[in-house]
Amino acid sequence: MWFLAPTFAGALMLSVPLYADSTMPAAQLANVQLPDPAQEAKAKALMETLRCLVCQGQSIADSNADLAGDMRSLVRQRIAAGESPEAIRAFLIARYGDWVSFAPPIDRTTWLLWAAPVLFLVAGGALVAGRLRRRR
Repeated sequence: MWFLAPTFAGALMLSVPLYADSTMPAAQLANVQLPDPAQEAKAKALMETLRCLVCQGQSIADSNADLAGDMRSLVRQRIAAGESPEAIRAFLIARYGDWVSFAPPIDRTTWLLWAAPVLFLVAGGALVAGRLRRRR
């Protein structure tokens, strides 16, 4: 009988991923487009600029995460209610922080993020200029 314990433990470990998916139904408008094409275009444009907080590298328009579905539904509901995309973006930034946006604002916490490419280009140019001077 003791030899069945490892088999049972192995079967239990293999079945754990089956419970990883949510059993909750998707949000009301998570995967359903709005009937008005103009409103859906506004919602889609906004969703492509918002970061999925679970996937981190995908927009909420592309992500299959449950939280992204909830955020898509929220965006569509607010667009359908007549709210502007800027107001919805402001709400989501207030709720989740600047990180939810693929284009965070320039302020004292993000200035280095925006300045880094320029700083790297200047440093690279100085390095190349120094090397060229040494060769001559």
